[in-house]
Amino acid sequence: MAYLAPIHRPSSVRHALKLNFLAPDEECLVVAKANRLEIYAQTIDGLTIQHTKAIYGKVSMLHKLRPAPSTTDHLFVGTDRFTYFTLSWDSKSRQLRTEKSFVDQADKSARDSQTGDRCLRDPTGRFMTLELFEGVITVLPIVQKSRKKGDAAIGSLGDPVPSRISELFVRSSAFLYPRREDTLKSKPKLALLYEDNHNKVRVKARQLEYTAGGSGDPGTVDLEDVENINREVEAGASHLIPVPTPICGMLILGETSITYLDESNNEVLVEPLREATIFVEWECISPQQYLLADDYGKLYMLFLMLKDNKEDVVQGWKLDVIGETSRASVLVYLDNGYVFVGSHEGDSQVIKLEEKSINLVQSFSNIAPILDFTVMDMGSRAGEGQTNEYSSGQARIVTGSGAFKDGSLRSVRSGVGLEEQGILGEMENITDLFSLRSSGNSEYDDSLVVSFVDETRVFCFSPDGDVEELEDFKGLSLSEGSLLTANIPNQRILQVTASSVRIVESDSGMVVSDWAAPETGAITAASANEEVVVLSIEGTTLLVLDTKGEIEVAAEKTFGDDSQISCVTVPSPSSPICVVGFWQSAAISVLGLDKLNVLQTEVITDQGVSVPRSVLMAQIFPEQPPILFVAMADGNVITFTVSVHDYSLSGKKSIVLGTQQANFRALPRGDGLYNILATCEHPSLIYGSEGRLVYSAVTVEKASCVCPFNSEAYPRSVAIATSEDLKIATVDTERTTHVQTLPLNETVRRVAYSTQLKAFGLGTIKRTLEEGAEVVQSHFKLADEVLFKELDTYALNEDELVESVVRAELPDGTGDLAERFVVGTAYLDDERDESIRGRILVFEITADRLLKVVTELSVKGACRALGIVDGKIVAALVKTVVIYAFEYESSIKPFLSKRASYRTATAPIDIAVTDNLIAIADLMKSVSIVKYIEGKNGLPDKLTEVARHFQTTWGTAVANVAEDTYLESDAEGNLMVLHQNTNGVTEDDRRRLEITSEMLLGEMVNRIRRITVPTTADATVIPRAFLATVEGSIYLFALVAPSKQDLLMRLQSSIATYVRSPGHMPFAKFRAFKNTVREAEEPFRFVDGELIERFLDCGTELQEEIVGSLGVGVGGSVDVEGVRGLVEGLRRLH
Repeated sequence: MAYLAPIHRPSSVRHALKLNFLAPDEECLVVAKANRLEIYAQTIDGLTIQHTKAIYGKVSMLHKLRPAPSTTDHLFVGTDRFTYFTLSWDSKSRQLRTEKSFVDQADKSARDSQTGDRCLRDPTGRFMTLELFEGVITVLPIVQKSRKKGDAAIGSLGDPVPSRISELFVRSSAFLYPRREDTLKSKPKLALLYEDNHNKVRVKARQLEYTAGGSGDPGTVDLEDVENINREVEAGASHLIPVPTPICGMLILGETSITYLDESNNEVLVEPLREATIFVEWECISPQQYLLADDYGKLYMLFLMLKDNKEDVVQGWKLDVIGETSRASVLVYLDNGYVFVGSHEGDSQVIKLEEKSINLVQSFSNIAPILDFTVMDMGSRAGEGQTNEYSSGQARIVTGSGAFKDGSLRSVRSGVGLEEQGILGEMENITDLFSLRSSGNSEYDDSLVVSFVDETRVFCFSPDGDVEELEDFKGLSLSEGSLLTANIPNQRILQVTASSVRIVESDSGMVVSDWAAPETGAITAASANEEVVVLSIEGTTLLVLDTKGEIEVAAEKTFGDDSQISCVTVPSPSSPICVVGFWQSAAISVLGLDKLNVLQTEVITDQGVSVPRSVLMAQIFPEQPPILFVAMADGNVITFTVSVHDYSLSGKKSIVLGTQQANFRALPRGDGLYNILATCEHPSLIYGSEGRLVYSAVTVEKASCVCPFNSEAYPRSVAIATSEDLKIATVDTERTTHVQTLPLNETVRRVAYSTQLKAFGLGTIKRTLEEGAEVVQSHFKLADEVLFKELDTYALNEDELVESVVRAELPDGTGDLAERFVVGTAYLDDERDESIRGRILVFEITADRLLKVVTELSVKGACRALGIVDGKIVAALVKTVVIYAFEYESSIKPFLSKRASYRTATAPIDIAVTDNLIAIADLMKSVSIVKYIEGKNGLPDKLTEVARHFQTTWGTAVANVAEDTYLESDAEGNLMVLHQNTNGVTEDDRRRLEITSEMLLGEMVNRIRRITVPTTADATVIPRAFLATVEGSIYLFALVAPSKQDLLMRLQSSIATYVRSPGHMPFAKFRAFKNTVREAEEPFRFVDGELIERFLDCGTELQEEIVGSLGVGVGGSVDVEGVRGLVEGLRRLH
């Protein structure tokens, strides 16, 4: 059984709308990203997100309505599942509310519109139209009168009425604005830009006439031709723009001209463009001004010039290029010159219109469309509740994103952001860091104490940020390392070293009190609060020193050599307890400070397995008990809830942060709450969110110790010591997705990563416009993984496109293996010799990190995909899969020799190699499994088909996710898990791939990459792959452990019943498999992780209802706390 959860939500923007949705007097922006709606408010700092919601269906249209009783606009939403509904905003619950939902509008006898779904609203506010199928326009009347109680409100939508038209391929449509002399009783005119049966482009208009029906009858619609509007326009015409009153008429955007058509007298004004282009989007600024965007990212301002200052007679137009943006998929004029540019192929932006120019105000990261990706830095650790390393920041996913000029390489990593403010210098072997206020009256830290093994150094910061190292500081001992320094009450500073405890006055630097460690032992650990300091002497004696006045021993206890102390902490603010960790027993004990009597002892692990090395107690959640954190030597972190009444420990939980011990440091959040920064080989921030602990990686490498540093020049910062240097930085308070970008201004079609070379091999496509003609050039590039910059470029031949890239270890001619990049290409030129349709090139990387072709081979088909099997190259050509051996004629002249081939059903799209098995995703015929058999005793090599999926599926990607188990995606957004029963009774059973799980994702997957992450025996799911989609989503695919399958399936069904989506579409229908051949009723053995995680967003009462409906399953009964823990563990996967 399969599990799927998003780790990066869709970022492509195709639809956006401005309306008064949240408040009557406040405009907001609604943005649709695949199946998510995001609502933004306009602020001084730009657009800020106010609400986000997932809906059951990919958004295909947005529009707005204003029913008479409502003070705010309603949002009309249409989806690709042919469901349509209106939403309003509930200001009390701050949630979306479904006002009206329409039944499935799908017409199984009609063909989907080839130019996309459209939604139009009549300017007089009487009708809305939907264009979903070729030759069909669905009219939704807008209620104008409410005759009696119970009738629909004025301004709301009536029942849909379909009407057929003869125009099939409609490129664009628009309702024309009525002229002033027209009354509201006139029939609305719908203009259509369409392609006729002779492939000529024409524009015509139809009048909409609606007749209301009787009781229960939806009514009838006639769309009559307007006789005087029917003419041919240029072949490149793509958009109709209705011109508002008082001018009226319409504009027709073409590739070489712009036409103005006055529908009242059928007069036409055509003017050519200075340069041919392809317009893709427009937005009306005013009746005379229009913003146009083209396919190349240029932004134009179109100005209509009126004749003799007449307000309704157009005599010409002026078109100016005002700037360049991402390639726009939607334009929304916000206000005061601000425009939102939504993009599918690049970052969405907010720009400010200036006089003949634009300024970029805000940018929203978009990694769509993801054409290819590779996975870096996967961790090899696992523990309770964390079976995947993406959320811990160890997995770095590098994507080929965007298209053409918006193309880039993106590094996607989940974690807590860290922004460097400055580096103090190169320093090695730092053991600890402490921040101090040199003056007792200061509210800012101004001194940084840096401890080394044999010395302590102090750096003083001025309010401007200037740094000075001091030779001596306030009477502190700098000739030995410091275990602890801190400000304590009454303007004093506490210092603990291995030999003494010292208190000095912060203003005068006079030593107030000094306490020397006994000659028999040194101080090995220390912790302090405002009143006491707790010391460990040689790990055998525990001392409590009173620091309110002179230093005095308040309590002492000897534990002996068989109970040596490994770590100690005393909570702050003042607390009557301390917590001690022990070496031999692998236990922690809560002790009373007055007599050091044991209040509770908790054995963490079996003796000898691991020991506690660091402990810290902090207040993470408001109005909840504090949390005790225990770091074990093996990388585990154990947490307990501490009772504020009797200091007992409960609620033990465990998570793995690394393979080495973590050291804790509390970072103040304000209001007495803290985040915890744990430093180990993968530093993590631990913080509270929605009532749960979240562990998230910090994007910093090699941090050995940290401390908070709230200085005047660097407020709310931290000091971070690595193995090489000391720096000041700011740290985010919670986890976000961090995207690092390498702009290439070319489509990054293929990505391969070499760990050995620490470099990426990129196949790119560049498009330029030269003298009105498109010129396409393809390259293979080498990019550095550390500096994230381009190193070298190899240009392919004219009309040659890169199709595939893979890294491989191939013979170097001396008997050893060397890292190589293999590139497959295709030729576009149909006039080329038919025997040469592509090439396979093998590149080596020189010592200067440059590309060098070592051999190439011309092939008869485009090389769609590449792989490596038994040291040989697998090439998926147009109709065959071929094995090539990389051999040498001499030690310096390699060549490729054909060893075996296999003919596919139609054309191979993707291949996945596991040992000697090759999974082939076919263009139309799903997946086949081929076995490579190396020839022996003079026999040739062979490719033999061992299994096949006997269904029609338009495959896009395939990956092996377990033994004899494969994950396939298709062009219609479905996912299927296929399994080969190698132990079947008959040969036919063993050759047939059976579907074991299937669901509709709703987004087309371009690439699936297998991952291998070790997990514990009790893991709920086992991560197996990452998936990347056209919409910019990245998903984690996992297999569900057999013991958890029943529980998760019942939990999914129960949540779907209790938690409804806007529009009230059933979850089962939303996720049910659907293609042109068959349609299922519900997902089959597939768990939607996003739905499962919504359990945590439910209130306590609803959670109890959901769990109560589960009953007793495998493993016995379940409770709310158990399910909550299970779902929290699943959420930590990403």
